[in-house]
Amino acid sequence: MTAKGVLMEPLPTPLRAAHPAGERLVSVVVPVVERVDDLVALYREFTPELATRGERFEFVFVFDGGFEPSPELLLLSREIADIHLLRFAQRFGETAALRLGIERSRGEVILTLPAYPQVRPEGLAPLLDAVDGGADMAVANRSPRLDSWLNRMQSRAFHQILGGISDHRFHDMACGVRAMSRRVAEALPLYGDMHRFIPAIAMREGFVVQEVAVPQHPRNAGTRVYGPAVYFRRLLDIATFFFLAKFTEKPLRFFGLVGSAFLGVGGIVSFALLVERLQGNPIANRPLLLLGVLLIALGVQLIGLGLVGEIIVHLRAPHRRAYRVRERI
Repeated sequence: MTAKGVLMEPLPTPLRAAHPAGERLVSVVVPVVERVDDLVALYREFTPELATRGERFEFVFVFDGGFEPSPELLLLSREIADIHLLRFAQRFGETAALRLGIERSRGEVILTLPAYPQVRPEGLAPLLDAVDGGADMAVANRSPRLDSWLNRMQSRAFHQILGGISDHRFHDMACGVRAMSRRVAEALPLYGDMHRFIPAIAMREGFVVQEVAVPQHPRNAGTRVYGPAVYFRRLLDIATFFFLAKFTEKPLRFFGLVGSAFLGVGGIVSFALLVERLQGNPIANRPLLLLGVLLIALGVQLIGLGLVGEIIVHLRAPHRRAYRVRERI
């Protein structure tokens, strides 16, 4: 791509540049993946709200593979220097797009927006106010919800599952509108499809996360139904987050617990068969014998896997920190 402002990775130098001291710059990062609306209209709809607050701002649009900036957006980026367009060489997903946008942005405050209107523009001010008021991250909670009962039911089920995993029960973790300081944005361990859990990840990292009620945009009210593969992937994402949140530092507690269950059931089955054999009953052709042996073997392997995980954690311990200091009192 040779048009002005459209850059291909690897990027030789970051876009970050010095700006006058005392003037805060807000970087609006827009990952362009999956669902995309008119980005020029999105820019023109949200910028007046930032301008009204007297904020200096820039927009960083990151296009995933397969998505192209429209001619109107290219023309606008030539007219306005604070619009930056980046495009991946292939599909890497929303998490990677957010990471690139954060890396290439310059602002002290990062504001993430989906590539379609999820909330009304006036919702940006309370989010920025929350960050100014001391929150490390402010996440939008679309309220009141305007969308269908099916959307609300899906959201409720999602948060019901996550409620038992996260240390805090969020109400709208899937909303992509968030404000955070650069310090927080750069500290988030983002990879895979972890963008859905950013508020919970930030809280797990020790940051102060505040939910802010923000009016939902009317164009975000359509019913959303996905294919079975999408729901299955999201369940896997939740399982991944559950494991990382609970057992990253203690893998043996997970694998040891599951392995012990298999080992225990296999031992009971095998012991019962042994008693029958001692009573003179043949067990060589009993399917239960095979099941008992398999369960014992599987249990031993899982416990061994947990021990290997503990060794890896132990060897990596000198090179990483499992804590974050907020302040010196």
